[in-house]
Amino acid sequence: MAKPRTAYQCNACGTQLSKWAGQCPECHEWNSLEEVRTAPAAANRHGGYAGDLKASQVTGLADVALQDAERLSSGIEELDRVLGGGIVAGSVVLIGGDPGIGKSTLLLQLLAAVEDRAGCLYVTGEESLQQVGLRARRLELDVSRLRCVTETCVERILQLADQEKPQCLVIDSIQTVYSEQLQSAPGAVAQVRESAARLVRYAKATRTAVFLVGHVTKEGALAGPRVLEHMVDAVLYFEADSGSRYRVIRAVKNRFGAINELGVFAMTDRGLRQVSNPSALFLAGHAEPAPGSAVLVTREGSRPLLVEVQALADASHLANPRRVAVGIDHNRLAMLLAVMHRHAGVQLGDQDVFVNVVGGLKIAETAADLATALAIHSSLTDRPLPPKLVSFGEVGLSGEIRPVYNGEERLKEAAVQGYELAIVARSNAPRAAIEGLNVVPVASLSAALRQIRELG
Repeated sequence: MAKPRTAYQCNACGTQLSKWAGQCPECHEWNSLEEVRTAPAAANRHGGYAGDLKASQVTGLADVALQDAERLSSGIEELDRVLGGGIVAGSVVLIGGDPGIGKSTLLLQLLAAVEDRAGCLYVTGEESLQQVGLRARRLELDVSRLRCVTETCVERILQLADQEKPQCLVIDSIQTVYSEQLQSAPGAVAQVRESAARLVRYAKATRTAVFLVGHVTKEGALAGPRVLEHMVDAVLYFEADSGSRYRVIRAVKNRFGAINELGVFAMTDRGLRQVSNPSALFLAGHAEPAPGSAVLVTREGSRPLLVEVQALADASHLANPRRVAVGIDHNRLAMLLAVMHRHAGVQLGDQDVFVNVVGGLKIAETAADLATALAIHSSLTDRPLPPKLVSFGEVGLSGEIRPVYNGEERLKEAAVQGYELAIVARSNAPRAAIEGLNVVPVASLSAALRQIRELG
């Protein structure tokens, strides 16, 4: 059988060359040639792993037998939540995050939790077996049945996986894995793409759950080709505020569950520990009410969370006052300030305005508009908001307060956390009274600020 050969393909026009060049001779793009593997017609089209793959057959969609995805609990509730309820057989999960944030630690804890119910194989390409063993001992994990190997060749990894037949396979990390059929170095675009493709095919053929650890760039995005995120079933990002011991794991893609699910962990000397009540973590405990602080009920995936939004408005000595937003969109802040001036009569043209979401969270939804506006007004007037107050709602350009989804669920979460007063959009008012919570519906931003003055 003829061996596959390598070629160089332009990612702009598709031209293939036998040798690499800095500039494509057809479209004249610079640095656009990428190494690709071309196989003869008789070669194995399954990338070196055929497994039990059968010939494809056309099936009517109505004739497809539907069944729930088989899931294996990881033993870590916060991780199960992010994965959509547990580990799905045959799924491929990509986990990315900054160096030292806890990716390898979490996966080692995961394998230690499921090794008594499922066979596991930990493949490390960055550390020695001694280093993995020392980490397991420091974390006090029972890894008596956990199998581990140091290997970076994807062909050899698949051979070992065929011999061991694990139900959970961890590759740490995908940037260290290479294929012998490509000439480029490990971590190159072609190597990452080809290695990941082979592991994905292996997972689907054998129903093995595969976890890939991915490096990130200095901008925080996953390193390597963007197609890597399209190939896998789920993409999880580890996030952490600088200097904080808390870790947030977020699902940005999940074929078996909701996206934007959030899992919260605390890093300790014995590994990552779950945070059972994240709302208490993101709420700062003030000894007494402070101006510029408002509590927002946001929603991450299927979980409502209470977070604190802080604002500071101070007289500016600059020709162009500063507008600084941490945790919310900067353009959204500028829009809110304009609406407050036009429709609520709040003068902020000579004020520096700083807004921060406590705990390092990033709020992407528009439900934070009302709480942000109330916090800014509270700081400007130097009057704290009423105690035990929560708020959420979208502020429109005409000054109206628009409803947000799952309003009643957010209000129930606020009541569970002990809050007694809520200011929300009129359409978010609950049909039935919520015990212990007084809901004040408002139609506009000016009405909300008027209610604050009356309640204060």
